[in-house]
Amino acid sequence: MNKNKLSYLLSIPALIVFVSVFVVYRMLNGLNVKPNEPRAVIYIPDGSSYAIAMDSLKVNLRIKNIRVLEWVAERKHYSSHVKPGRYVFDSGLSYLELINILRSGRQTPVKITFTNIRTINDLAGKVGGRIEADSSEIIAFLSDPANYKSDGFNRENVISVFIPDTYEFFWNTSANGFYSRMLKEYRKFWNDERLAKAKEKNLNQIEVAILASIINDEVAKPDEKPRIAGVYLNRLRRGIPLQACPTIKFALNDFTITRVLKKYLVIESPYNTYLHNGFPPGPIGCPTVDGIDAVLNAEKHDYLYFVAKPDFSGHNNFSRTLAEHNRYASLYQKELNKRKIFR
Repeated sequence: MNKNKLSYLLSIPALIVFVSVFVVYRMLNGLNVKPNEPRAVIYIPDGSSYAIAMDSLKVNLRIKNIRVLEWVAERKHYSSHVKPGRYVFDSGLSYLELINILRSGRQTPVKITFTNIRTINDLAGKVGGRIEADSSEIIAFLSDPANYKSDGFNRENVISVFIPDTYEFFWNTSANGFYSRMLKEYRKFWNDERLAKAKEKNLNQIEVAILASIINDEVAKPDEKPRIAGVYLNRLRRGIPLQACPTIKFALNDFTITRVLKKYLVIESPYNTYLHNGFPPGPIGCPTVDGIDAVLNAEKHDYLYFVAKPDFSGHNNFSRTLAEHNRYASLYQKELNKRKIFR
């Protein structure tokens, strides 16, 4: 046999090996997995088995060869490394890429924004279902003070932990996990500068949050927040009741009220700041950043009263004396009557 023929025969096995390796490589690394829709979102709950995870993949993805995918999953020991989470796929990927993502738990975070929150139920309604914990689980967790007593909060003031903003969470977040994450954000927010400003005003963080929540509901024009904060601080220093209308709405659990009538001012509630001096038991909503900073940077003045201007511009008339305040209040009451606003 001549050398050329021998060389040719010897090269055949090498070629077969090369082609085989190439085919396997393309099979494992080619874009053989694609979303059923332009964007596939796969949820794998806590405690999911390998079978449940694979079923989710089959339902949401177009898989060229499921047996090859299962073979890759077996070789990567995915069955013992199923990670819960929310996985988003908006383009093709290989079997190896898919299993590596799932096995490592590289999930896509969920962005959650909450604003205008008055109660724990409101908060749970905004967040529940966006993470694995539903609203009832969040309500149950926050309704039990034993879950956060050691952090210095009670049922009435724990809502101060939840400062409205946009946050990223992993989908497989429990009610406890949600609270823990927000507590971490709360502590980060209350930096040394803010703590020092609160101390200068003889306020603790909860008291700042309470005033901020009242101001948020009281003020239509953001630029007036520091001035109104100054009014409330002046009243507190002089031992004058806050007499904040938003606390009456909270006590009545009726936020549709546009005119706080005299009959509402005598209801017995610890949140009735017309009857009870000092702070109510807790915030009447999630205190916003600008509300908190308005309290910490409150204007220094000698105003003790304010009332909405009768032009309904959203601005207020500020007064130093009760007589002056009553004159402004009378003008506003007349305009309410004129506009037939009786509730």
